[in-house]
Amino acid sequence: MQIIELLTPAYEAAWLPWAVQYFFLAGIATGAALLVAACGLALARPASAPDAPLSPLARLTPVAVLTLAVVAIAAPVSLLADLHQPARFWHFYAHFTPWSWMSLGALLLPAFVALALAMCASWWLGRLRWMRLLAPLLVLSALSIVLYTGAEVMVVRARPLWHTAWLPVNLALTGWLAAIGVMLLIERFLPAALRPHDAALQLLRRIALALGALLALATLSWFTLGLVARSPSLLAALRLWNDFPVWRAGMVLSALGGVAVLAVLLAGRTRMACPWYRAMLGLLLAGSAWAFRWALFMSVQGVPKFGAGLYLYTMPLGSDGLLGMLGVFGLCIALVAAATWALETWPALKPARA
Repeated sequence: MQIIELLTPAYEAAWLPWAVQYFFLAGIATGAALLVAACGLALARPASAPDAPLSPLARLTPVAVLTLAVVAIAAPVSLLADLHQPARFWHFYAHFTPWSWMSLGALLLPAFVALALAMCASWWLGRLRWMRLLAPLLVLSALSIVLYTGAEVMVVRARPLWHTAWLPVNLALTGWLAAIGVMLLIERFLPAALRPHDAALQLLRRIALALGALLALATLSWFTLGLVARSPSLLAALRLWNDFPVWRAGMVLSALGGVAVLAVLLAGRTRMACPWYRAMLGLLLAGSAWAFRWALFMSVQGVPKFGAGLYLYTMPLGSDGLLGMLGVFGLCIALVAAATWALETWPALKPARA
């Protein structure tokens, strides 16, 4: 009998939990931006009568604007932290490489943040014409962020699970579902006059149902087409299913979680008026999107590129781990508190319908 000892070197994680926070917030930001653009066009549409009530879509404007403003500020903070050294961000401009998605993102992200905040300010000041002009630009900018964030991960050939065109699609759809979840969580903190009414909440639920159906279709397409074409991404997923019980349990829980989210959304037709139901639905939507990104970035890094077994990852408790994530969460809470306080303190700045 021969005993062979295998030694596995310890590797540092290339993507820290900061990346999970950034891609989570960026996905929410793009979803909120698309909704704010649609709301802006709805607000700017001439009314049939001067005192005509706002449409359900227009009623969603305050909560969509608040969500966009918060995540458009918090997301770049997570990105700078993920770069380990904030000054490193300057290197993307001093040494521009147009063939790198990260370098392109250094141009696309500031433009998106500027447009998002300009759109929020336009609503705040009641400049509906500005909103109508900014809406198409904001949509294009949001789609550019969707493309850049998805392609930035998809191009990594060393990770077959990432190297698939379906990854940007799944990141976008889960991010947009998370945006709806966050809106359901923070709408109760708005002044009573700005909260969405039942018709607007039902519209938000229907949008979430449509996004959930598209996500289920995208996942099924990834699996079916992967089987036909023997996609490396699907083959890598099947290997994880067959070889590692922890991944098998995670995939089963993900599928059950998706079914649970769809079931809760379907049940919301008669329950959206209940604040506790909206809070539960919001937590489910946002939590599912965050968990997907944690598995995508942190768990996938535990799969060795060569060899057997899994690398064990222990999340640090300091700024590169738990404390950093809690800090981002606290920043978002502080921004929500500041925005709602400002809306209640300066009513003269509340937008007026043209």
